[in-house]
Amino acid sequence: MYWRRIAELPTWMRAVMLGQLVSAAGALAWLYLTLYLVQDRGMSAQQAGFAAAAYGVGLVGGNLFGGWIGDRFGLRTAAVASQLTWAITCAAMPLAPNAWLAALGALAGLCGGATRPNLSALVAISLPAERRREGIALSRTASNAGFIIGPPLGGLAAAYDFSLVFVFDAVTSLVLALVIWRWVPTARRVHQAAPMRGSLDRSLLILLAMIVVVDTACRQIYVTMPLLLRDAGSPPVAYGVLIAVNSVLIVCLEAPLAIRLRSHHALRVIAAGSALVGVGLAVLGVWPALMGAVLAIIVITAGEMLYKPTATAHVADLAPEGMVGRYSSLYAAASVSGMFLAPALGGVAYDHVPRLLFPVAGGLAIAAAAVLALTRPAAARDALPSESTVRRSSGS
Repeated sequence: MYWRRIAELPTWMRAVMLGQLVSAAGALAWLYLTLYLVQDRGMSAQQAGFAAAAYGVGLVGGNLFGGWIGDRFGLRTAAVASQLTWAITCAAMPLAPNAWLAALGALAGLCGGATRPNLSALVAISLPAERRREGIALSRTASNAGFIIGPPLGGLAAAYDFSLVFVFDAVTSLVLALVIWRWVPTARRVHQAAPMRGSLDRSLLILLAMIVVVDTACRQIYVTMPLLLRDAGSPPVAYGVLIAVNSVLIVCLEAPLAIRLRSHHALRVIAAGSALVGVGLAVLGVWPALMGAVLAIIVITAGEMLYKPTATAHVADLAPEGMVGRYSSLYAAASVSGMFLAPALGGVAYDHVPRLLFPVAGGLAIAAAAVLALTRPAAARDALPSESTVRRSSGS
């Protein structure tokens, strides 16, 4: 049944999923950025950290404003333009002087971040309301499958010549841009939407705020969990295996789970997922060892599979005509906010109160889940006509 439902998706969407897999497999440049800057460019750890931080700031900005550009000029056009610019920045990184690297990193983050809300909006408007969560989950599945493949290949390329990492990233980004340009149907120009001011529903604002809390808590598995495992005596490879387990579980289970839960109320599913994230983090607080981390990753991943595709689709459901891209941008920015909040807050907490970090992070995620569970839902909009010429048949 699962594979049959994939076959029922529009042809262009299946092509884009394949392009996402290829692009994610090559998304290596910024994964290895700090190591590259220190090892090959002779920068200090502090200088490399500033360059990486500039990329993170750009990434948040791209997620926040990319959908606005998509609504104005077309989601397809914006997605292609952001991928092309991303490819150029990747190719330029090995050639640019050190003084330019932070600015280039910020530009790269801006371009890379802009792709995500536009692709999410394209997926949302291509499917009927009852299949949007499923479509978003399948899109995430394709990307996570690429993340499983990519890092080992990147490690091999870096061992031979670090510049190949950036070339590989640029080429695979061009593949996704070509797929979007070739297969995604051209939609007519979006009518000018009403101003955003005053149009945001209270429940949407609450959801976005709680997503910031949950994302900041959840990203401690990338920021401070490696330190926890190191201090517990676990080898670095153990952490790598745990992160791989996260991606494998998402690839295998997220889309089927979205299909099973598609009729359940969105905010309740998001609240349940947020609560699981909190429980998983609390496990690390009471069992700070490798086996505790294994259990925590399984529980946290279950929470991610519940809340992330559901929240992405739910925000698209709430979007008025002509504003699907910018609503998707609002959610995308909230959902990556932890990339700069988590390192700052988690690093300080781990230095001063390490035993309290994970219980407090878990408690915040559980509190966010309670707020979401008690939030009165807004009426979702079934029709998203802002790019209505994106055909829904499997042959489009």
